[in-house]
Amino acid sequence: MIQEKQESTALEQGKVLPLMEQFYTIQGEGFYSGSAAYFIRLGGCDVGCHWCDVKESWDAELHPLTVVEDIVASASAVANLAVITGGEPLMYNLDYLTKKLKEAGLKTNIETSGAYEMSGDFDWVCLSPKKAKLPTASAFQAANELKVIIYNKHDFIFAEEQAAQVNKGALLLLQTEWGKRTEMMPMIIEYVKQNPKWKISLQTHKYLDIP
Repeated sequence: MIQEKQESTALEQGKVLPLMEQFYTIQGEGFYSGSAAYFIRLGGCDVGCHWCDVKESWDAELHPLTVVEDIVASASAVANLAVITGGEPLMYNLDYLTKKLKEAGLKTNIETSGAYEMSGDFDWVCLSPKKAKLPTASAFQAANELKVIIYNKHDFIFAEEQAAQVNKGALLLLQTEWGKRTEMMPMIIEYVKQNPKWKISLQTHKYLDIP
């Protein structure tokens, strides 16, 4: 009972986090596409996108609570850029994790739906809103890039609704859902040509066949 309480307190403080996986690879999407990056994927998500390609991340209890210092030690041994992703990483207090990453000399990025209030100190925030649970005001304000996944024609309307709320300095990106790329990419190309405030984001890691 005492150990459970200690774990709960440590999780609340962000000193342990449910780690699904961590790996060193090349960032495949968005502004940092092509950059070497250490991915820290946290378990737990209640947004529930039907096309999610990491549904095994949804249940946080499937992934072991891991001491932040151990995560940071693995990242700092090989990388200078850490990407916090999920799941939905903002379900947790990320202040301690980003503090330790920065102390170790790493830049910090996050990929989030923005469904929870911002925490953590990030050099770059990739906001990818989902219709099931819309972003908080703090996420819209913090976003360095807005990446909207295009699954069907209505998603262009959704993209404009989100762009109207994000801060004016944010990079605006449209990215096809991978399974619909043959159908939707021609539409995205034409949309960007007609609305050049947007750019196309490609999942280059899938073309390169890397994690």
